[in-house]
Amino acid sequence: MCGIVGYAGHRQAVPILLRALKDLEYRGYDSAGIAVLDGDSLSITKRQGKIANLESAINATASGTVGIGHTRWATHGRPSDQNAHPHVSCDERVVVIHNGIVENYAPLREALGARGHVFRSETDTETVAHLLEEEMRAGADLFEALRRTAQRIEGSQAVVAMSLDEPGVLAAARLGNAGGVVIGFGDGEMVVASDLAAVLPITQDVAFLSDGQVARVTPKGAEVRTVSGEPVPLQRKRVPIDPVTALKGQYPHFMLKEIHEQPEALADTIWSLATLEPPALYFDDLGPAADRLPDVDRVILIGMGTSLHAAMLGQRYIEAFARVPASVDNGSEFRYRDPVVDERTLVVSVSQSGETVDVLEAMAVARAAGAVQVTVCNTEGAQTTRVADGTVYTRAGLERGVASTKCFSSAVVALYLFALRLAQAKGRISQSELAAHLGELAQLPRAVADVIANRERYRRVAARLAQAQHALFLGRGLAHPVAMEGALKLKEISYIHAEGYAAGEMKHGPIALIEPAFPTVAIATQHALRAKMVSNIEQIQARGGPVIGVVSEGDEELTALCDEVITVPRVSSWLEPVVSVVPLQLVAYDVAVHRGCDVDQPRNLAKTVTVE
Repeated sequence: MCGIVGYAGHRQAVPILLRALKDLEYRGYDSAGIAVLDGDSLSITKRQGKIANLESAINATASGTVGIGHTRWATHGRPSDQNAHPHVSCDERVVVIHNGIVENYAPLREALGARGHVFRSETDTETVAHLLEEEMRAGADLFEALRRTAQRIEGSQAVVAMSLDEPGVLAAARLGNAGGVVIGFGDGEMVVASDLAAVLPITQDVAFLSDGQVARVTPKGAEVRTVSGEPVPLQRKRVPIDPVTALKGQYPHFMLKEIHEQPEALADTIWSLATLEPPALYFDDLGPAADRLPDVDRVILIGMGTSLHAAMLGQRYIEAFARVPASVDNGSEFRYRDPVVDERTLVVSVSQSGETVDVLEAMAVARAAGAVQVTVCNTEGAQTTRVADGTVYTRAGLERGVASTKCFSSAVVALYLFALRLAQAKGRISQSELAAHLGELAQLPRAVADVIANRERYRRVAARLAQAQHALFLGRGLAHPVAMEGALKLKEISYIHAEGYAAGEMKHGPIALIEPAFPTVAIATQHALRAKMVSNIEQIQARGGPVIGVVSEGDEELTALCDEVITVPRVSSWLEPVVSVVPLQLVAYDVAVHRGCDVDQPRNLAKTVTVE
């Protein structure tokens, strides 16, 4: 879960690499480092901790127009200056950065040591540098050395390397599903990175490496081959994302900015897939999956974390609208449980980045079984979009906060619309019913904007929650995934232990925890089995537990019953989850700020999980 970047061009590399690392810091921030080539000189600086530590340590005279940089999230070896990337070969002529895990690093390290190699770190990455050194000593150039080395290392990884012997060249490889490698084509300059965020300040003209591909990058362009040596034509595309949208602007944190961007993100997602007049759906990226939808007799949705919660809502939509049996599974469990899947099964993967390793491996299982696959993704050209038969793109724009907000709500409406599309394919929705659904969706961005405009109301709730050590989130029906997502947001960024539960489960264990210092957040909106939730709230209060209610506007009974209340606009039952989750995002944000937590880079977390 590391951030990697390489630059080859006509400008000084150090400021470009530093800026890119700041853009990638959300991917890993245990340590960071850069290496720059200047003729026959190699300058390496690396420091434990935040990018600021690295920036203050860099020699102001360090120069060169070719370099690589890295932000680390530790897997092998503790966070330290020594274990930070880049790593070098014994002769210090080859330097490497890496994302992923070299699964056979232990026997490789032992064999390399027996041949006289001396290791300076505890990492698996350093084995790659020594392997490259051996291949280059045997006569290979850097590109060929990386291609050969790729055949010797096991596991999923992305690698970028450079060498004093070829000062204008970067070599990059993508092996498996350890994270993306995107190549940016500028004017006399090139950039290689794990993420679009590092590329967009230089260019919007990009290409993505696929699994098993190796690239040779110079300021003039790039060539790509497979690991076996076959040439590969690069599929270049222009990414329609303004790099300015990646900046915080007036907001103190990316997370707060992205919460406020949700009305626009929702509108862009909805109207990229549908029109209101006339009522119609447009899923132009479904590809061959579109022809197979009428034959689908079962749907499995997979995701991880926030994307799993969106998938839970997608399951409800698909069963309700298309009347096709649907289930939800955690991607990391699906891949190992030998699932019953065939050519009439539709597997819908949900992944904001499109690079989550557990989702990609689960998709590989589905592909081997012959299932038709559709992915819901926010990143054009991401790996899930290349594995799946078809894609449903969300249009949330770049999301930089580690705790996902606008990508969650956009994924929910994308799944809502896809459920309608599947219902069309199965002949189970009329034109008038479609028009009604789209009319309700048209009101959603405004309703979410109204929720955000009432932010000041939530600060009192946040101040109360900030004093707690534990919290329970309860919901029923469509509110159950909202409860899970609300709990996840709170624990992700405030470090308060929180659990999301189906409210009907409360009496089967969680009720034992209820006491005056243990708050419960109850999602009890108009359509969320409200009468049943009233009973849950009364049972909690009978045991002295404080209740924070998320209720529909005008619900005076619940307003009087709860200790604190968050009101949300009245919308259709299917869209209540979206308006209900937004105030929970804002409350979690305010709690984290109140407690002095690092909102955008919470400890131990990374935006894109590319290792198991």
